Amino acid sequence: MSSPRKSTRNGTRGYAHLVEVEVPVARVWRALTDPGLIRIWSGQEAEIDARKGGRYRLGSRGQDGREAHIDIFNVNRRLRLIYLSGGNWPPGDSAVVDDFILDVRKGEGKTSLRLLGSGVPESAAWDKSYMRLRMGWERLMARIKVTLESPPVAVKP
Repeated sequence: MSSPRKSTRNGTRGYAHLVEVEVPVARVWRALTDPGLIRIWSGQEAEIDARKGGRYRLGSRGQDGREAHIDIFNVNRRLRLIYLSGGNWPPGDSAVVDDFILDVRKGEGKTSLRLLGSGVPESAAWDKSYMRLRMGWERLMARIKVTLESPPVAVKP
């Protein structure tokens, strides 16, 4: 008689998000690459060296911030980030990647913003980090849309 097999997870998992934004593609691109705009929709500190091979940091330096290498930087089209290890993520053997893809939809002035996240280890040690990434980006993608589609309101003195 054989003993029950212990299940192991050793693959990777990912996530996908899509928002349709009623602004031109250049404004969506700027929202992803301009630290000032990133602070508005994310509520976090941002530091971006906006170029292929540059750095992309969201959040404060140290434990709760995420830092990535910019692997692909095609202006108004695609931004791929490969996250650096460290911070509060568990150790893993795969590269965690976020790939932002921008497409013009229904003529000028409307943009589809897709985020494809991949490489998150399937191990139980990564379950909380995976949920934070997946749910966090879902919330942030909605905030990008609202931020870009809602014009600033002038404050009267």
